[in-house]
Amino acid sequence: MESTHLVRLTFRTGGPAVEGEWSVAGTAQDRYTEWVGRHSANPAAVIQLIEDSGGRQRVDRTWTDRGETVGAWPAARAR
Repeated sequence: MESTHLVRLTFRTGGPAVEGEWSVAGTAQDRYTEWVGRHSANPAAVIQLIEDSGGRQRVDRTWTDRGETVGAWPAARAR
């Protein structure tokens, strides 16, 4: 089963999200790093690096104004 890699940016809980999707993990990681650099001054920004495998999503990294959290847990789907 092949995985896709997402980067999700939101500015408020439950609000709209901007997402990008890549088949190469390194490309998604680069975009995550870029988005953190661009949006780190906004205290409401939440940026997630997510792996999607067979429709199951898990968060690999999350950045907020409190810093970065690294770990794997189920991702909340954007609405």
